[in-house]
Amino acid sequence: MSEPAEYPRRIRPRQAAAVALPNGFTLANLFFGIFAIVAASRGDFDAAARFIVFGGIADALDGRIARATKSGSRFGEELDSLVDAISFGTAPALIMYFAVFQSTRWEWIFCFFFTACAVMRLARFNVMQAGRKTTHFQGLPSPAAGGILATYYWFSQTPLYTETIVADLPWHQVLRFLILGLGMLMISNVQYAKFPVVNFRTLQGILGFLLVISTLVGVIFLPKQFFFPAGMAYVLYGIGRTVFLGLLDRLPGRDDGPNDDEHDALDTPAAPRRHRRRRLPRNPSGPETGREDLPP
Repeated sequence: MSEPAEYPRRIRPRQAAAVALPNGFTLANLFFGIFAIVAASRGDFDAAARFIVFGGIADALDGRIARATKSGSRFGEELDSLVDAISFGTAPALIMYFAVFQSTRWEWIFCFFFTACAVMRLARFNVMQAGRKTTHFQGLPSPAAGGILATYYWFSQTPLYTETIVADLPWHQVLRFLILGLGMLMISNVQYAKFPVVNFRTLQGILGFLLVISTLVGVIFLPKQFFFPAGMAYVLYGIGRTVFLGLLDRLPGRDDGPNDDEHDALDTPAAPRRHRRRRLPRNPSGPETGREDLPP
């Protein structure tokens, strides 16, 4: 009789809960993204912006929970990207469509462009940066771009907007360029810093701690006045930092080797790999045992 096939090891309840927890936050992000679209279609743009912010919080937590519980998986990464495409690509674009562009016939194309750029940005991230430890994002992160677009309505209802010179700007035209600019930044090579390092041992860590505290204060006490200006400051900071470091030739991730010609690097044949022979001890009473050409 043939031996019975080996059954896969059963997943313990604790392990199953650890795996399901980060994916649950990812699906919560999807729930908030869909709810934001529904709220915007009903004309409740205040609630739509709030749901995008809630989705951003869920998106920030799912990855950290997966790392803390060591339950990250390729499935979770792909699920997160698909959800982000909806919550931070499609949903903010539709909020702008229902709030600003619905009365026109052709301006929905801006919403398509923003969504397409978000999808391409996420696909490129999966190919180039997912699973790698880096200090920066290549291109504007889609949660930041979607959050900026979605919270514009919040900002437009505050005294900082209505009672200042900002309200005199032609925002209907400005928003077109804002959508185009955010979309292009998502698929650009502009580098944006990740979450700041927080500690009390270095000046950078202390500044990171102050930045986190000020962000929490703004989010809790002045959310409508805080999100859109802070997001625009992050966008401009990334552009300025990339230009400055590019002029100094100190961009992170840039090759420092002497050969700057891409074609030369591709056409130069690689040196053949040499394998050393490992000699086995001789047996004085008989022939050699084993092969001499075994790789080390």
